[in-house]
Amino acid sequence: MLTDAKRFKAYKSELYSQFARVGRAVANPRRLEILDLLAQGERTVEDLAAEVGTTVSNISQHLQVLRSSGLVSSRKDGQFVHCALSGEQVAVFWQAMRRLSVGLSSDLRELLAIYVDDRDKLEQIEQAELLEHVRHGRITVIDVRPEREFRAGHIPNAVSMPLELLEEKMKGLPRDKEVVAYCRGPYCLLSVEAVERLRKSGFAARRLEDGFPEWRGSGLPIERDEK
Repeated sequence: MLTDAKRFKAYKSELYSQFARVGRAVANPRRLEILDLLAQGERTVEDLAAEVGTTVSNISQHLQVLRSSGLVSSRKDGQFVHCALSGEQVAVFWQAMRRLSVGLSSDLRELLAIYVDDRDKLEQIEQAELLEHVRHGRITVIDVRPEREFRAGHIPNAVSMPLELLEEKMKGLPRDKEVVAYCRGPYCLLSVEAVERLRKSGFAARRLEDGFPEWRGSGLPIERDEK
């Protein structure tokens, strides 16, 4: 019969082993990229492989690790397997992990300064301010993520304008309103590039300080247009 001390030790051992499963699951850059993509919405294994730039077999192996840790769930629809984050708490965990990493790593801050901060020195618009402008129709909001992500969920009244179609679609934007672009999150370069192009074309443009996952995670209203 186990003593109380031994039961307590066994409990702690199992407890931290389970915590470590999640740690091992996220200790890989490809798996973190998968989490970031799934934070935008459900994706098939084939979609993930194409986006990440690797094979279906390789993505499947990473997904197996993420599923075993409870971070990702999947469902089968015909011949395709669709994957998603297992809950909003996973998106919150991913966002917190990024913030912690930026706070701890000077190398990461230097990287962000080069690719994000130095390219966009204007003040970004915050969620509350954007929501107020959206409700009163004062600005034009564009979603520069891929269209499939827009259909899965987007900010109310936003216009789908994937970056690769921006040059063509911006011709239809009103020039008497400020344009606010958003994408996958604060470290995504899609909205940075979009704002640069819009300003060069004479538009008053800014970025949302966060992305769609943060907007959704804050409990702000969203719209869906899934087909």
